[in-house]
Amino acid sequence: MESRRIVHIDMDAFYASVEQRDNPSLRGRPLAVGRGEARGVVAAASYEARPFGVRSAMPSLKAKRLCPDLVFVPGRFDVYRAVSAQIHDIFARYTPLIQPLSLDEAYLDLTDYLGAYGSATLVAERIRADIRKETGLTASAGVSYNRFLAKLASDYRKPDGLFVITPGMGPDFVAGLTVDQFHGIGPATAQKMRALGIETGADLRKLDLPALMRHFGKSAPFYYGISRGIDERPVVVNRERKSLGTEQTYLTDLQKKDEAESALGLIATKLWLQVQRKQLTGRTVTLKVKYANFRQITRARTLPAPITSEACLSETGHSLFAPLFPLQTGVRLLGLTLSSLSGSAATGSTPAPQMQLLFDHPSEEPPKNPETFRSLSLF
Repeated sequence: MESRRIVHIDMDAFYASVEQRDNPSLRGRPLAVGRGEARGVVAAASYEARPFGVRSAMPSLKAKRLCPDLVFVPGRFDVYRAVSAQIHDIFARYTPLIQPLSLDEAYLDLTDYLGAYGSATLVAERIRADIRKETGLTASAGVSYNRFLAKLASDYRKPDGLFVITPGMGPDFVAGLTVDQFHGIGPATAQKMRALGIETGADLRKLDLPALMRHFGKSAPFYYGISRGIDERPVVVNRERKSLGTEQTYLTDLQKKDEAESALGLIATKLWLQVQRKQLTGRTVTLKVKYANFRQITRARTLPAPITSEACLSETGHSLFAPLFPLQTGVRLLGLTLSSLSGSAATGSTPAPQMQLLFDHPSEEPPKNPETFRSLSLF
C-alpha cells in the first residue's frame, strides 16, 4: 500500500511573531504576549525570550525574573484569528483535507493532492513560501507518512525549517528519541515510563502489547504503534465542536457580590460574541468558579431549547452563581461554557475549499534552490 503524505505546519512563535511584524520596535527583543502583572500568564514567547527559559503558560512574574528585559504586550486575539484564517486559506489551495489543531498549527493530508509537484515535500515548501510572502511570518513544516511523525518532524528544524521523515527513516528515528520527546506522551506518563526503565523509543519497543496493556491500559496500542513509527490516525476534517467557553482570572480576588456578578456579566458578553461569530448556539450552560484557595467548582444547567439571546445566557449563568453567595472566600477565576451545541459549525457543514490549479501560470514552479533539492526526497 502506498504511503500517505501528511504535512504538519506549525507557525513559529505565532502570537509573538505577529506582534513583532506589526511593531518593528519589538523586533529582536525578548517579547511575551500577556500581562506582566502578578496574576498574568505568558500566552506566547518570542524566540529571543526562549534562551532565558521563558515559555508559554508560565506565570508572568517568573518570566520577568528569568528575563529582566522581557517586554510584555497584551494579546490581540482578533488579529491572530484573522491571520490564522489567512493561513488556512493558503492551505486550502493545496488540499481540502485540513485538520486545524489551533490558530497556529494544522495537519494536511496531501496523499491524493500532490498535483503537478508530485511531492509532499515540494508542496510543503510552496506553502511555507506563500505564508512568508502573504503574511510576513515564518512557518515550520514536517513531512511524513503519518501524523505522529509529521508533528515530530515540524519541531526538528524550528524555526523556519522543514524536515522529512520517510517510511525508511521512521522506525530508526523514533528509536533514538527520549519518551519526553514523543508527542502524545505527557510528563506524568513519561515519568511512569522512566520508572519502568523506558527511556527511549527503542526501550518502549521492547515491550509487547500485553505488557504495555498492563501498565498503560487503553493507551497501550497507541504507544505500541508509535514506538515502531506506526500511526494510522487519519487527518480529520471539520471536527465537531463540543463547546464554546471563556474565562477570566482576576488580579484582585472578587470579594463582593455586586462586583462578582458584574464580572460574570462581562464574561457572558464575551461568550455571546463567540456564539454570534461562530454562528452557534447551545442548551447547556456551565459555570466555573475558582476560589482564592484554588478550590474549583462547576455548576451546569441544560435548558429545554437552545439559547437565543445574550440576556438568556447571562440570566442562566447568574442563576447558577446565586446559590454560592455569600462568598466564604474570594473568587480568583470565573468562566462560562456553552455546550450541547447546534448550528452549521457544530455539525461540520462548512463548504469544501476551492482547489487552486497548480502551475496555472509560468511563474508557479517548484522552488529551484539546489540546496533544497539536494536535501529533499521525492516523498
